[in-house]
Amino acid sequence: MVIGIDIGSTTTKVAAVNSGKKGIIMVRTKAFDAITSATGAFGKLLVENNLNLANIEKINITGVGASRIPGNLFGIATTRIDEMVAIGTGGKYLAKKDRIIISNIGTGTAIIQVDGSAITHLGGTGVGGGTITGLARQLLNISDFDTIMNYAAKGNINNIDLQIGDIAEGNIGFLNREYTASNFGKMLDTATREDIAAGILNLTYQVIGMVSVFAARSKNNDTVVVTGNGSNNILGQKILASISSMYNIQFEFPANAEFATAIGAAQS
Repeated sequence: MVIGIDIGSTTTKVAAVNSGKKGIIMVRTKAFDAITSATGAFGKLLVENNLNLANIEKINITGVGASRIPGNLFGIATTRIDEMVAIGTGGKYLAKKDRIIISNIGTGTAIIQVDGSAITHLGGTGVGGGTITGLARQLLNISDFDTIMNYAAKGNINNIDLQIGDIAEGNIGFLNREYTASNFGKMLDTATREDIAAGILNLTYQVIGMVSVFAARSKNNDTVVVTGNGSNNILGQKILASISSMYNIQFEFPANAEFATAIGAAQS
């Protein structure tokens, strides 16, 4: 059995891949210390699934916290895997496609191209989950992600964003009246906390969506596979879907996409 551990800035995910058997075991934990997070997640995997250390062939670690893990974990051969390679490998496995663009949404967002066996880091943006929590902390005095999402689900984006219809009589090119002309460009005095939360989410996912579209078009690809913690955000998925319909770029959200990097580490 090979263990892949993705050590993020706040969340660590573990995937166990057993050669010769179908299925991948996955767990996650939260901690701000890399060693505590990695060992805690690994221990949780063992205990919850009745696994034995003797059955672990090797451990592959990746993510921003991987460099803080010295030597081997628990005396088991431990290899550091390039995070972009892990994202590409895991995204390819989940998408079941050989030619895709991957948008991995974590604290920020990384854009990866997979073309057969070649994995290329195209770039990305610092806009991601960290943007949502940071702006919400400053503007709303809220830092709990679930609370932010509950607020955003009730908000009215029309009170925050300037739309095409606010500045033009009709559509502009292929942009319809409901599309955003300027994030936070309207910001009414009557805007509620819920409206602001919706604006933060819209800003974040529209930036991610457009960066992904540009990347896909530059590589003559029509599919973007969304992975990382931000992939299973229902409100974010709806925002990306609206971008998809406008630009004919298909956003896909495979099951267990938040574990893509850990899965890719285990398979690298």
